[in-house]
Amino acid sequence: MAFTRGDTVEIFPVNFVPSNGTLLIRTGPGTKMDAVAGRKAVSLEADGLNQYGTIAWSVVVKGHAAVVDDAEDFQDASDAGLSPWQAGPKESLIRVTPEEITGRKFVIAPPTRWWAPQEPAGRA
Repeated sequence: MAFTRGDTVEIFPVNFVPSNGTLLIRTGPGTKMDAVAGRKAVSLEADGLNQYGTIAWSVVVKGHAAVVDDAEDFQDASDAGLSPWQAGPKESLIRVTPEEITGRKFVIAPPTRWWAPQEPAGRA
């Protein structure tokens, strides 16, 4: 999740689940919770690839985030399998309401096609 804080841009890895057209993020106290006060503009990116490693996808969600305090939302997040990947208290939820969603899917090029061939050193 990326957002501005003062004169800088912060970015944090988060795990999330879709819920009723929004995204729910589970987190603890700190920078992310402080930043989303007042429906802060945020962006999230999710990437993946198929089981063969031949096709990749990337999705970017831009929207606004707000702290969630409704018990039903906590139950939805739990039922959807949202759980922290890192130890420590993660007792808060953030809801991101998307305003723009973009993405792409592409075939992964073999490494031999990533860069143009280099001339050997010493040749003119």
